[in-house]
Amino acid sequence: MEYIIDQSLKKVAKGSGIVFIGLIIGTVIGALSRILIARYYTTTKYGIYSLALVLFSLFAIVSTLGLDEGMTRQISYFRGQNELKVRGVISFSLQITIFVSLILSAILFLSSNVISTRIFHIAELSKPLKIVSIAIPFNVLILISMSIFRGFDRVEVKAYFNDILRTTLFLFSLVVIVVLNLSFIVVFYALVVSFIATFVAFAVYAMRSTLPIKMEKNLALSPVRKELLLFSLPLLIVVLLNMVFHWGDTLLLAYFKTPNAVGLYNAAYPLAVFVHIIPSAVAFIYVPVASQLYSKNLIKEVGRTYQVITKWVFSASLPIFLILFLFPGLVLDFLFGPKYVSASLALRILTLGFMFNVFLGLNGLSLLVLGKTRLIMFTSLAGALTNIVLDIILIPPYGIEGAAVASAFSYFIVNLLNSIKLYQISKIHPFSKNYLKPVGIAIILLVLIYFSSYFFKIKFWILPILLIVYLLGYFTLLLLTRSFDIEDINLFLALEKNLGVNFTPIKKMLKKLGLAVGKTITEKQFISIASGEIMEVAEMQEMFAKLAKPEMPEAPKEPIIVEDVDIGSFWRKIRELFKP
Repeated sequence: MEYIIDQSLKKVAKGSGIVFIGLIIGTVIGALSRILIARYYTTTKYGIYSLALVLFSLFAIVSTLGLDEGMTRQISYFRGQNELKVRGVISFSLQITIFVSLILSAILFLSSNVISTRIFHIAELSKPLKIVSIAIPFNVLILISMSIFRGFDRVEVKAYFNDILRTTLFLFSLVVIVVLNLSFIVVFYALVVSFIATFVAFAVYAMRSTLPIKMEKNLALSPVRKELLLFSLPLLIVVLLNMVFHWGDTLLLAYFKTPNAVGLYNAAYPLAVFVHIIPSAVAFIYVPVASQLYSKNLIKEVGRTYQVITKWVFSASLPIFLILFLFPGLVLDFLFGPKYVSASLALRILTLGFMFNVFLGLNGLSLLVLGKTRLIMFTSLAGALTNIVLDIILIPPYGIEGAAVASAFSYFIVNLLNSIKLYQISKIHPFSKNYLKPVGIAIILLVLIYFSSYFFKIKFWILPILLIVYLLGYFTLLLLTRSFDIEDINLFLALEKNLGVNFTPIKKMLKKLGLAVGKTITEKQFISIASGEIMEVAEMQEMFAKLAKPEMPEAPKEPIIVEDVDIGSFWRKIRELFKP
């Protein structure tokens, strides 16, 4: 079981490293684009841009019919078992999404005047909607193609094309627009061009790949079509309901308030999303890895993988949460300017809501892996209804703060329901003794930093120093409280290998920690820690053969207690094996 978990975690580490780097670059570039628009144009124009982007995304996501999520799971599940079904899933998904996206693109173009004047009462919104509607089919094909690659564990394409290429093209276009002092409407043409150029580059790349990305006429698609749609349509509903969390506030703020309020809220919301950036990177590879484990009925391995990943994701997200939750005004002032500082309380509320989502882990995606799409739909429906009702009640009197409370509470409801149902169905949960200890440490440190800020005037340039102090204190306390498991150490070493970063000083501390862990571990785990390497089972067995006495043909299989071993003698033998 340990070997299977280690291999799964290595896949997650490798894929997440690639996706994480791309996601970081894409999110930062996307934030820079928003900041540039917000600083160069008025708050009202930035609000119009945000609203047009929400409506464009809404139509694009509906055009996918949920297939961008459903086909990833189906491809991963049938890969190696039924290649004909895999080809059928790909062919049908491409055919149906191209057709639907063209129809919805035309609908948005033709209805832009009605949406702008009769629903939101913002006449200036009409032309931007007409322009961005052109990009819908290209965006949908990018999403579907990424899902196909994702189903084959090829997650790097998302980083290359969607996260880096597209966002960089748009940012470069914005810089040109600002330098040449072009009108606000040119921003939307630049957005469309970035999607078209990305699609062309992606299409060339896909055609040169060995994956079966094409529409085939002679395949028997009827069984595949029914199965895929039954699986994916509930996911579409889930995605639409999730859009209520992400963009329902923007739409209802535009309806009840003004574009200025939309602009302020959309300075706070994208920053709060940074708290969820690491779970998003891990989630992209977690689904295919966990789906393959589940297809082999390895439920316990799925559960343990879930626990280890949740602990790492929570710890990695804490620094971002610290900065945004404790010092929202400083961040908004530095990035967006003083006119957006009034969104500080909304940013703090949203950040807390996103962090609760991180705390409980990838519960919704785990239900997806188990095939419980209808259950996900119902929990998302509960959250969406909660969000809509609270928005209607809270936005008129409280504005953007009311919208933030509605979103944060809705996230709380959905994640709590998903976690409860996941445990009831599979007994999978994120909590372990070594997960609760880091949570307690984080809370204590956050409280100390919060109260210390009352005695010192914090400037923005002090935040990096404060962050370093926090990380040192947090990591030291993790070591002192022995909050690491065997899988944590192996995952850490896998990240070192795949990211190409030298963690030698930390590895030495972890080795000492591994020898000090007061619990039963197997010999292969002991050697894995002591050597500082992740080793295959065959390599471990070969090493034990060298260590074993001549009369022992095989390595002992019984676990050993670290406290009862002559550590000095055993450690010397291990070091001798690794001498050049």
